[in-house]
Amino acid sequence: MFIGFSEAETFLRNCEDAVIITHQNPDGDCIGAGFGLKDILDSLGKRSRVVCSDEFPKRYDFLTNTGCGEDFEPKSIIAVDVADTKLMGKYKEIYGDKVQLCIDHHISNKDYAQQTLLRGNATAACEVIYDLALYMKLQISRHCAMCLYTGIATDSGCFKYDCTTPRAHEIAAEMMKRFDINFARINRYMFDVKSVGRIRLETKVNALMESYLDGKLTIAAVTQDMMKEMGVSIDELEGFAPLTIQLEDTEVGILLRQREDGVFKCSFRSANDVNVSEICQTLGGGGHAKAAGCTVSGTLDEAKQLLVETVRKALG
Repeated sequence: MFIGFSEAETFLRNCEDAVIITHQNPDGDCIGAGFGLKDILDSLGKRSRVVCSDEFPKRYDFLTNTGCGEDFEPKSIIAVDVADTKLMGKYKEIYGDKVQLCIDHHISNKDYAQQTLLRGNATAACEVIYDLALYMKLQISRHCAMCLYTGIATDSGCFKYDCTTPRAHEIAAEMMKRFDINFARINRYMFDVKSVGRIRLETKVNALMESYLDGKLTIAAVTQDMMKEMGVSIDELEGFAPLTIQLEDTEVGILLRQREDGVFKCSFRSANDVNVSEICQTLGGGGHAKAAGCTVSGTLDEAKQLLVETVRKALG
């Protein structure tokens, strides 16, 4: 059931011992939303714990070093930035059918929770959480401000993607003005600082990009062998997907990242007007109109063939 801020406030003010679920392969928005919401619940005197099926990347230590929260038997189950229970990884079996509140911004949200606060036009889940805190007349902490700024900055590509709303800029300005957060350092670590292996891998991926459909589709792939050769872990690949729409004439870009189990995680990007969320939904995934994802099994060649034919049909 989709709800508004009023119902979400009632839930948060009355919840107890909450587990906050973030999605697998965590990014800046789900981490910022998870730990930002934890700070908000702390201010209300509520115990909470942030959980994720995968480890949080080290680049987010400045947000996660406050701790995920003490262990307890949860009475309330909340999901943030999770459009589908299958994105919960190992927590799907534990909490998938028990989520009481979901806070999200994905138009592909499956409405799996008892109550869902969805703002499909928001830049990030962190934008929704910030406006919810304002609605509740709560004073957020500096750490919470850093969490929410990070989520908005990363999901907007440092405020350059089409999903960036005027509200996102307003919130960022508020964080800088009221909390004096070190936005330059946050953006440097999110977008500029890379390991030697990551830079070498990026060079190799650029060299191996392939164009299809008269240049309208660009596909890049990162296999387990490539990651091992460069000494790079899969959590370092955040930010690779936009590389696929740098080539002129490209309408759809796809980055394939091979997991340890051999399955390919496919990140779609739209350069102009193609709705890649609709394409991904035909493959069991979803997301936003300009940025979406799905998973594909099989060999790399089989995965590419499936993706090319799927995009061919979508482009007519």
